[in-house]
Amino acid sequence: MKELLSEGIRSTPASFVRGILKVAADPSIISFAGGLPNPISFPQDALSESMQRIVKDYGSKVFQYSLTAGLPELRRYIAQRYKAKHGLDITEDEIVITTGSQQALDLIAKVLLDRGDGVVVENPTYLAAIQAFSMSMPKFYPVELTDEGMDVDGLRRALENDVKFVYAIPNFQNPTGLTYSAACRERVFSALDERDTVLIEDDPYGELMFGGKRLPYIGAGRLKNSILLGTFSKTCTPGMRTGYIVCKNAELMKHISVAKEASDLHTNIFSQYLIYDYLTHNDYDAHISRITELYRKQADAMISAMRKYFPTTVGYTEPRGGMFLWVTLPDGMSAMSLFPKALENKVAFVPGDPFYVDRKDANTMRLNFTNADCATIEEGIRRLGAILKSL
Repeated sequence: MKELLSEGIRSTPASFVRGILKVAADPSIISFAGGLPNPISFPQDALSESMQRIVKDYGSKVFQYSLTAGLPELRRYIAQRYKAKHGLDITEDEIVITTGSQQALDLIAKVLLDRGDGVVVENPTYLAAIQAFSMSMPKFYPVELTDEGMDVDGLRRALENDVKFVYAIPNFQNPTGLTYSAACRERVFSALDERDTVLIEDDPYGELMFGGKRLPYIGAGRLKNSILLGTFSKTCTPGMRTGYIVCKNAELMKHISVAKEASDLHTNIFSQYLIYDYLTHNDYDAHISRITELYRKQADAMISAMRKYFPTTVGYTEPRGGMFLWVTLPDGMSAMSLFPKALENKVAFVPGDPFYVDRKDANTMRLNFTNADCATIEEGIRRLGAILKSL
């Protein structure tokens, strides 16, 4: 069978998290492994009303083939929201609706990458981005993260190579929870300004901000080759798989649209009508505020429990938004080796290895705080703490 498979698929790792989630599906296991929004945050009643309304108001349109770029009304809403929230002048023609932002990563790789092309990623970075890009067999140039964001000196060194694009998650980064400082954003912009290198800013968590001032995007509206990714999965419903690409480069968007058409013609139009109707008949910002307050309490519960139960030799980030935090174990301790013992004690996490392109047996792990109540979070962290103290 192996000889029938493409080189691209043979070089692409299976999702490590999906494997963990199968193991952690046992209801007796407290799982911090997934990247799941809390289901109590889904606006089920409002979405049910929207389902009935769109069938009544739009009839057969919600069941018919549609435009590759996506529902014009939804794209117009997204453009207007970016103008209101970020001051970005974007038109609906500069937006393509995708089947989740995961498809956006796949489309961008198809459009930009040939075998051996350079890709700069944060180190660590979103593991499914590594997976999506690996299909094209690029050469990865990982750049370390600091408390301020991407190490810009490391970025400049990486850009000395033949690099097609830089992939970054500046807001509440997955997996670390870190947010780039304003100064770091400017330094990254300066490193890319006047270059043809594409900057992909993936922003699935930007709306999940617990407080403070919203920072500007690095490239959106400023760099000539800037791509911004967004999604409704974290703030509305992940099952509808509705994300989008924002790009003001018309030539680049033309090719992304061709790749989208070849991939699936268009994203589920029923989902697009549903999301649009929900957004225009409900207070979306109030809904987001309820989610962020829920997640703030859960993040605080996890951080408080870690202070209480973890050895002082263990470090961790303290994000003020998003869905994850990042744990650093003492040097020489492998989180991957720790995982089986954690399962024996009915608690699960994601070891750091799959978030890197250049290391194994990392002394790091990702914890998700959004999909468990505060009492469950404390108990799960207590179990992890007991394991760490026993080593």
